[in-house]
Amino acid sequence: MSDVFATTRIDVGEVTLRVRHGGDGPPLLLLHGYPETHELWNPVADALAAEFTIVAPDLRGYGESTAPPTVADHSTYGKRAMAADAVALMRQLGFDTFDVAGHDRGGRVGYRLALDHPAVVRRLTVLDIVPTGEVWAHADDRFALGYWHWAVLAQPFPLPETLIAADPDWFFFDAQFGGAMRSFPAVAEYSRHVRNPRVIHAICEDYRAGATCDRAVDDEDRTAGRRIACPVQVLWAAGGAVGAWYDPLAIWRNWADEVTGEAIDSGHFIPEQNPEATLAALRRFHG
Repeated sequence: MSDVFATTRIDVGEVTLRVRHGGDGPPLLLLHGYPETHELWNPVADALAAEFTIVAPDLRGYGESTAPPTVADHSTYGKRAMAADAVALMRQLGFDTFDVAGHDRGGRVGYRLALDHPAVVRRLTVLDIVPTGEVWAHADDRFALGYWHWAVLAQPFPLPETLIAADPDWFFFDAQFGGAMRSFPAVAEYSRHVRNPRVIHAICEDYRAGATCDRAVDDEDRTAGRRIACPVQVLWAAGGAVGAWYDPLAIWRNWADEVTGEAIDSGHFIPEQNPEATLAALRRFHG
């Protein structure tokens, strides 16, 4: 991100978030995924800032945002808590309503935000995910082998923390993604953070929450018939697992009233691997 963006730290109650923000136009909140920081959005942020006011935080526990206390039910790292962070952050910046685009874990925060705070989110883009409850409900041998990190990271403390600490770069960048992340301009930034034991623990708690409280909240919403009211754009990697294992548009149409989307010629890290297509899709939908 260029110097059009200011870097600030904003206290949202339970945690303090590191935030990059700048630009001109309607507000667009950009939420990153695992195992990254807000710098995931660097390849598209400057161009988006010509049309939108961009707000890009590190999620709680990630990057330079602070980590909340660990609790038995993992809810302090749940997407409901992260969604509340987002509402508080945007209100402090003067925005009562805004658009959201979230990749990976950030997409999970984004749809939880739209479900829990329907008056706040105008439009939502989710990148390369289906809802957490759907992931666990459809878990099979492909999932167990291809997305093994979901189960490993959700194991009780300190099993995954101990495994990761032996070689964090190898675990996060090579074991799961075949070295693809090594070529990203922000990899040094990501590496600096994932070597931090505090961040390692926060990532594990994020996945423990996904397997417990996040899944439970999703299941409660489905049982109650709650739906995402705002328009939803679904983008998935043409070369990734989401399109191969699921029918993304069909699944999201069970969750939202208005769903559009497409596959992007990319691997999982869509904004970094195909920024041109990402930018075009975000401009078209959120403009």
